[in-house]
Amino acid sequence: MSQKPWYQWTAEEILQSSGTEPSQGLSWEEADKRLGSQGKNELAEGQSISPITLFLNQFKDFMVLVLVGATLVSGLLGEYLDAITIIAIIIMNGILGFAQEFRAERSLRALKELSAPNAKVVRAGKLELIPARDLVPGDLVLLESGDRVPADIRFIETFGTYIEESALTGESVPVAKHTSPLTQDDIPLGDQRNLGFMGTMVTRGTARGVVVRTGMQTEMGKIADLIQNTDAMETPLQHRLEQLGKILIIVALALTVLVVVAGIVHGQEPYGMFLAGVSLAVAAIPEGLPAIVTIALALGVQRMIQRKAIVRKLPSVETLGCASVICSDKTGTLTQNKMSVTHLWLGGEVLEVTGDGYEPNGSIMNRGKPADLRDNQMLRRLLQVAVLCNNAMLYEEANETKKKKEATERSGVWAIKGDPTEGALTVLGAKAGLTKQSLDGLYRRTLELPFDSERKRMSVIVEHQGGRMACTKGAPDLLVQQCAYVLWDDKVIPFTSTLKQKVLAGAEGMAKNALRVLGLAYRDLKATERNLDESTVESQLVFIGLTGMIDPPRREVRDAIVKCRRAGIKTVMITGDHQTTAEAIAKQLGILQQDGLALNGQQLAAMSDDELDKRVNDVFVYARVSPEHKLRIVKSLQRQGHTVAMTGDGVNDAPAIKAADIGIAMGISGTDVSKEASSLVLSDDNFATIVAAIEEGRGIYENIRKFIRYLLASNVGEIMTMFLAMMAGLPLPLVPIQILWVNLVTDGLPAMALGVDQAERDLMQQKPRSAKENIFARRLGWKIVSRGILIGLCTLAAFYITLKQGVDSPNALMKAQTVAFVTLVMAQLIHVFDCRSSRSIFHRNPLQNVWLVLAVASSLLLMFPVLYVDALQPIFKTVPLGLVDWGLVLVFAGIPTFLMGLGSLLSTSKRKQTTLPKGRNPMKPVVR
Repeated sequence: MSQKPWYQWTAEEILQSSGTEPSQGLSWEEADKRLGSQGKNELAEGQSISPITLFLNQFKDFMVLVLVGATLVSGLLGEYLDAITIIAIIIMNGILGFAQEFRAERSLRALKELSAPNAKVVRAGKLELIPARDLVPGDLVLLESGDRVPADIRFIETFGTYIEESALTGESVPVAKHTSPLTQDDIPLGDQRNLGFMGTMVTRGTARGVVVRTGMQTEMGKIADLIQNTDAMETPLQHRLEQLGKILIIVALALTVLVVVAGIVHGQEPYGMFLAGVSLAVAAIPEGLPAIVTIALALGVQRMIQRKAIVRKLPSVETLGCASVICSDKTGTLTQNKMSVTHLWLGGEVLEVTGDGYEPNGSIMNRGKPADLRDNQMLRRLLQVAVLCNNAMLYEEANETKKKKEATERSGVWAIKGDPTEGALTVLGAKAGLTKQSLDGLYRRTLELPFDSERKRMSVIVEHQGGRMACTKGAPDLLVQQCAYVLWDDKVIPFTSTLKQKVLAGAEGMAKNALRVLGLAYRDLKATERNLDESTVESQLVFIGLTGMIDPPRREVRDAIVKCRRAGIKTVMITGDHQTTAEAIAKQLGILQQDGLALNGQQLAAMSDDELDKRVNDVFVYARVSPEHKLRIVKSLQRQGHTVAMTGDGVNDAPAIKAADIGIAMGISGTDVSKEASSLVLSDDNFATIVAAIEEGRGIYENIRKFIRYLLASNVGEIMTMFLAMMAGLPLPLVPIQILWVNLVTDGLPAMALGVDQAERDLMQQKPRSAKENIFARRLGWKIVSRGILIGLCTLAAFYITLKQGVDSPNALMKAQTVAFVTLVMAQLIHVFDCRSSRSIFHRNPLQNVWLVLAVASSLLLMFPVLYVDALQPIFKTVPLGLVDWGLVLVFAGIPTFLMGLGSLLSTSKRKQTTLPKGRNPMKPVVR
C-alpha cells in the first residue's frame, strides 16, 4: 500500500484500497481472515514481572547488601537485638519498594479502558454491534454522538461531526471532522480533520468511516509503545544513597582495619582489638539511614497530601527539590478547561464579561458598569440568539459530586452537557438571567440546521407569539456575507461595506488576543415562507454582534509562576493547541518573556535533536505538538542538564510524564493513563500546588542532608577517637559494648527528628541544586569531617585528662572510658542542634523543633541508667560520674559545636559588612 499518509487519500481511494463496499462493508469471511493476519484491535502489554520477582528485586540494592553484612557481624558479636533491628529495616524497605513498583506499571491497563468496548459496523450489508477488539482494517464503522471511536478511522461521510480529542492532542475544544483529503505533508495530529482516532469521543453529529489502523498501529497504540519503551528515571536520591553506601563501606572498613592494626602494633591484645574493630565497623555504618530516609519521605508525603499533592513514588519527593524546568500542559493545567465568554462586540463597542468557568456568576460590563438589558436592545437580542441557537445544557451536579466539591474547595459545582463552545454561550445567557429553561417557555424550536465545517455556521428556527425567527451563529468572516442588515444603536440599518469592515476588524482584534470568535445574527420570517433550507434561512440576516471566548487561565497560576521564577525554575508551556492561543495565554501568565521563543509542531519536526538541543533553553512555548514531540522536548532538556518536571492530564502526556525526572498528573481532570505514569498527582489540579510540592521536596532533601551530616560526623568522631588513641599508643578509650550503645543512643531518635525539621527561611529563594550534585556538596563533606575530627579530639582529650588524673586509682581506666563514653554521647547530642542550620547553631532557635528536643531528652534517659544503675555498670564497664566529671564532659562536648559556630557567626557578620552596597538599607531584605 502507498506510503502517503491516510489523510491525503480520497474517500474513493480508501474504499478501493481496503476492498470495502460502501453499502456492504466487509464480508464475515474476509473480516475473519484479516483478524487472523492483523491481530486483535487491542493494546498489547509489555512483559510483566511476577510479584515474587518484583519483591526479590528490592534486595539487590548495594546499601541493602551492606546492611546484610552488618546483620551478620552483629549476630557474631552476640548483639541479637541489633541484628533483629537491621533485618526489620531491610524487610520494611523491601515491602515499601514492592508496593510502589507494583502500581507503577499499570498505564496500559488504563489505556485499554479508553478503548471502546463495542463498535457499530456494516458487515455483509447489515448493521452489526461487535466487540471493538474484533475490528479489522477495512471495516465500515458508524459513529454517532456519545460514541467512543473504536480504532483509527478515515471518514467517508460526516454530518456535523465533532470529536473531543483533548486527551490525545491537547486541543481544548471538539474538532470538526470532514471527508476531504488534505494535501500538505507532516500535518500535526490535531489538524488531521478527516481522521478519527481510537479512544476519542464523538460529541456531536454522525459519521461513517473506514478503519485504517487497529491495535498497536493506532495513535493510541503508539503512545502505549512509547510508555512501554520509556525507561523511568532513577531519582537523584536513589543515586546519592547508592553512592553514599559504597563510600561508607569502603571508608569504614579501611579505618577499622587501621585502628585494629594500630592497636596491635602498640601492644593491645589482638582478640580485644578485633572485637573493638568489628564494633567500630558496625557503629560506623549508619544502618538506620535507609529507615530514616524512608520515614522522612513518608512524613513529607503526609504533609504534601495536606497541600493537595499525592505522591505515588516515595524517592521522587526529593527530586522536586532539584527541578529546574516545569513542562506544563496548557489545557486543564494552566487553564480551567472550561470555555468562557470574556468579551462582546456590539455596535463598535467592546463589553467585558466577568466571571469564569461554568458558574453562572458574573456580569456584562459596559464602560465599567453592569449593562442593563432593558436599555440595550442589541445586547438582549444577542443573548437571546446565543441561548436559542444552542444545544448545550448548564446544570448543577448531583449529590455524588459533593465530596469532590469539598475536596477542591470550589464555590459551586456546575457542569455543561454538550459542546464547550455552546456551553460558554449558555453560561453567558445565564449570567444575564436568560436561561434555556426560561426561553424554552417562550420559544419553540421547529427546525435546526446543524453546524458543519463547510458552512461554518448553525441555525435554528423558533416560533414565538405567533411569529417565527431564525437564529444563526458562525464564523464572522462567512456570517457577514449572509447578512444584509445590522443591529446598530438599537436600530436595524443596512449592512454597508464600511460597517462590515468594522465588524471584521473587531473580530480580528479579538482573535489577536487568542479569543475564539463567533458572530450572531437573526431574521424574522414571514408567514408565507415555507420549505425553508440553508439558502433561504441563512440569507438577508440581521447581524447583531460578536462573542469572544477563551479557556481562561487559572487565577492562581500567575503567582505560582512568579514563585517558580524566584526559585530559579523555568516554566515551559507544551500544548496541542494553536500557537496564537498558546502564546497569548503564556503572555498573560508571564511564561513567555519578551525575548522568549515559541515553536510549533511543524517547526519542531523539522529540527534535528542537535538543533533542538541548541535552542531548547530559549523556548518557552511549544504549540500543536504530538506525544512524540513532548517526549523529545523532555529528553532534550535533560540532555542540557535540567531536572525536568512534566505536568499533564491527557493520554498524550503520559509518555513524557513517565520519561521526566518527575511526572505530575492532574487528579480531577487527569486520565487514568497519566496518573499511572506519574510520580505525583495533584488532587486539586492546581499548578500552584506544584510550587508547594517543590518547597516540600527541597525541605525533605535538606533534612536528609541534615541527618546524613549528623550521623556521619558522629561516626567520624567515634572512629577518630579510637584511631587517634591507637596511633598515640593509649589504652582503648571505648570498649566494644560502649561503642554499640553510643550507636543506639545517638543514631536513632535524634536523626529521625531532624527528618521533620522546619525548612530554613530562604529555602525558596535558592536556585535549584544540580541533579549531578554530590550528596556532600556545598561544604557538607567539610562539615562532616571537621566536626567529626573535633568530636574525636575532644573525646580523646577528656579521656586522657581523666586517665592522668586518676593514674594511681585501680578504676582509673574504667572511669576514663566512662568519661570518654559520656563525652562522645553529649558531643553528638549537642552537635545535632548545629545540624539544623546550614550556617551554625546560633542562626536558628534550638528549641524550635520540639521533636528534636524530645528525642535528645530520650537519648539522655537511655544513657543515665548505664551510669547510675548498679546492675548495668558491670555490663557496660562504667562507673558513676560526679559534678566535676560532668563539668569536664560538658566543656569538651560543647567545644566542637560552639567553637565552629562562633567562627561561622563572626565570618558571616564580617561578610555582611564588606558586601553591603552603599545606600542600601541593612534592614531591607535582598531578593535573590
